[in-house]
Amino acid sequence: MKTLLRALLLSAMLAGCGEKADKGATGAPGQQPPGDVAAGKTIAERDCKACHGLDGRSNAPAIPHLAGQPERYLVEALNAYREGKRTHAVLRDLTGHMSAADVHNVAAYFASLPPVTPGPAKVALPPPPYERGKALAQPCAKCHSEDGNSKTPGIPSLAGQQPNYFVIAVQEYLHAERKRSPMHAMLPRLSKAELESVALYFASQTPAQRPAPPFGDPGAGEPLSAVCSGCHGSRGVSSDAATPNLAGQDPMYLLQATKAYRTTRKRENMRAYVASLSDRDVENIAAFFTVQKSRPAEKGQTIIQDLTEKCNRCHGPEVQNPALAVPRLNGQDKDYLVMALRAYRDDRRESSTMHRMSLPYSDSIIESIAALYASQPPR
Repeated sequence: MKTLLRALLLSAMLAGCGEKADKGATGAPGQQPPGDVAAGKTIAERDCKACHGLDGRSNAPAIPHLAGQPERYLVEALNAYREGKRTHAVLRDLTGHMSAADVHNVAAYFASLPPVTPGPAKVALPPPPYERGKALAQPCAKCHSEDGNSKTPGIPSLAGQQPNYFVIAVQEYLHAERKRSPMHAMLPRLSKAELESVALYFASQTPAQRPAPPFGDPGAGEPLSAVCSGCHGSRGVSSDAATPNLAGQDPMYLLQATKAYRTTRKRENMRAYVASLSDRDVENIAAFFTVQKSRPAEKGQTIIQDLTEKCNRCHGPEVQNPALAVPRLNGQDKDYLVMALRAYRDDRRESSTMHRMSLPYSDSIIESIAALYASQPPR
């Protein structure tokens, strides 16, 4: 989702805009000998067609289409498997037996083929995560209000809450690390992607401005909040998707939650700080954060559009260039795109640029972007 850091953007999926050019065969980036298409076809017939097809169309989900991909990208991808920068046991073994010329030749062959177009069973586009989350969040309105701005003392507001924190908190309720309510019984029915969509919906709502609570002194709480702001952001507005916003939260919930870290909630850093506070201190801190103005943590309404616009800066048809090591995304196998993006996000595939771009994003967002590109004809 965003800002679990929001470096954002998921610009490239298969390859990585910032990956290094192949030096192993040429000695200098951007220079590689022309591949021999006929020789490459022989290699593809022997080593590649079982998975990728002789026409470059994958034979199973999560296997990428190779037809029409830029030659330089294919060379760099194959060298990444050969050097262990990408993990795949079979490809590591196959490329380990290839010479530099073999790599260039098989890359030239697949690059010479016409790009794959989606077949009759075109990839169905799922509802955008925001809309999916809005529909799934309807039962939550009974306690948290439709837009997530709770009006019941002791019930937390969800509007503007950081999405990854929301998911973490739900898991803690399910594992009985927090006091559960009857409504929490519905949560196990949601898949991970569905829960992430609900989190995105609430993260995108605007938190209401709250009046001072009937207890505590916001002025006295301000200096005491300095330690809290080190993690939760200035005046309780977090910039970390895994750390909750405190600004504008229900004051009774803040009071109860802070005291719970003394006993039942398992956060040693929180417990160490809270243990030194008096009840009056806790009331003052809660009062201070309650009256602070907050903001939405995400822009879920337009997030897919915003992300694809950024991806297209490197991967759009208007910037496709065989001399660049940037893969085509349109028409690519959806499951492979999902797998590749998760690998970049989780730092299991080397590319510092792609890791930074994809790090903030949940599976629900990755799946939506992958489906969108997989459904498009190559251009």
